[in-house]
Amino acid sequence: MDENMEKHTPKVSVITATYNDKENLRRIIRQVSSQSYENIEYIIVDGGSSDGTLEVIREAEKQFGERLKWISEPDKGIYDALNKGIRMASGDILGCCFDEYSGPDVIAKMVDIMEREQTDGVHGDLYYMEGERVVRRWHQGQGRIRFGWMPGHPTLYLRKSVYNRFGLYKTDYRISADYEFMIRILKDGGVRLSYLPEVLIYMSHGGTSTNSLGAYLAGMKEGHRALKENGVRFAWFTDLCRTLRVLAQFVKKK
Repeated sequence: MDENMEKHTPKVSVITATYNDKENLRRIIRQVSSQSYENIEYIIVDGGSSDGTLEVIREAEKQFGERLKWISEPDKGIYDALNKGIRMASGDILGCCFDEYSGPDVIAKMVDIMEREQTDGVHGDLYYMEGERVVRRWHQGQGRIRFGWMPGHPTLYLRKSVYNRFGLYKTDYRISADYEFMIRILKDGGVRLSYLPEVLIYMSHGGTSTNSLGAYLAGMKEGHRALKENGVRFAWFTDLCRTLRVLAQFVKKK
């Protein structure tokens, strides 16, 4: 090998979908810009906001320059928006940012372990937060979909080749398209993930699938459908295991 040949540094495309939420977008932009990893492409998919979001995006253009791509037009929901972002991405590795990274080196650590272990993606731990208070701890480690395990989606970064092989998010799911996607790519062991055993993301509690009991039950119903559609046998057993795992995340630890 030519000793002058530079080591390949994978490009990471970070995607944020937003709609009429300019102050939160401003906060997320600060999170992405604070990452120490240099080869980041940032993609903002706006649903056609009318609250001044475009001004925030144009401010980000000054900061990111050619590393920023964005679009502002109506969409059919968050999963449709994420699919647009994935199609726009030119990176080797893709992930989303809607919340707070635990530190400036999160993306650098993700890329490092993926490259060292030559895997298709990476995931880690996350905390659900209410202000400064931790209300739920996601420490799943490695496991199998059949036994109710799944990665924390906000921590999941994948090589673009995974999307090329398995397709994008199904937009006929209102709440659980991310769960369906993870079942699809992980159920048969065709996608290998590295596990980074530390908290990577602080996530605001009260997302689409967790902001009420009704939403949680609707999400479980869609999750059951996702298991059935992907041919996971005894879906009821997986539902039970998954519920128990979620409940265990609320147990307080010192």
